[in-house]
Amino acid sequence: MRIYIIIPAFNELSELAGVLESLLSLNYRIILVDDGSTDDTPKIAATFPVLLIRHELNLGQGAALETGMEAAKLLKADFVIHFDADGQHAASDIEQLLAPLQNGNADIVFGSRFLEKKPSGLSLSRKVVLKMARWINYMISGILLTDAHNGLRALNKKALQAIHFRQPGMAHASEILYQVRRQSLRYLEVPVHIRYTDYSKQKGQGILNSVILFHLLFKR
Repeated sequence: MRIYIIIPAFNELSELAGVLESLLSLNYRIILVDDGSTDDTPKIAATFPVLLIRHELNLGQGAALETGMEAAKLLKADFVIHFDADGQHAASDIEQLLAPLQNGNADIVFGSRFLEKKPSGLSLSRKVVLKMARWINYMISGILLTDAHNGLRALNKKALQAIHFRQPGMAHASEILYQVRRQSLRYLEVPVHIRYTDYSKQKGQGILNSVILFHLLFKR
């Protein structure tokens, strides 16, 4: 089975080496899309056995994921995993994400930080934002996930062919739900762990704005 981990990266110098080291032990192929970084992110990536694709300009996470997925299609991927470069995701969660796909029980699996226990390190304001985003996403897509904006997800070949991100930034997290419903893809959620640091919290701002943006664009 051809399994590819797609990592969008923009100025991730401080965390990228640790993220890649944690993933290499899984023996999956890695596609890293450098989204116009202005630091040494691409130099660090080039020292690892990954397929490195570069955007000359910063286009946004959605655009970087779309580039990675197009590459995975050309490489005839059976499954792909979306994995953030900021150190908040755990490589140990990937097997759990893949299991429903490998068993034929889902086409796309979303990671959720809220399924098993209350996540530590999550501020009250962040919880409120995620709850609001969850319901706005439901109005858009008809899909009510427990975690509105978790970038850790896995897709089988059917979902990979069906999903196309047109929203270049963070609004892709809402767009994907709309496409899942429109394409009648089978979906599940599984519990995953999120590591909160000052760095990852800074990188994760703007969730509600991105959800509202997609909602406004969708209504047009």
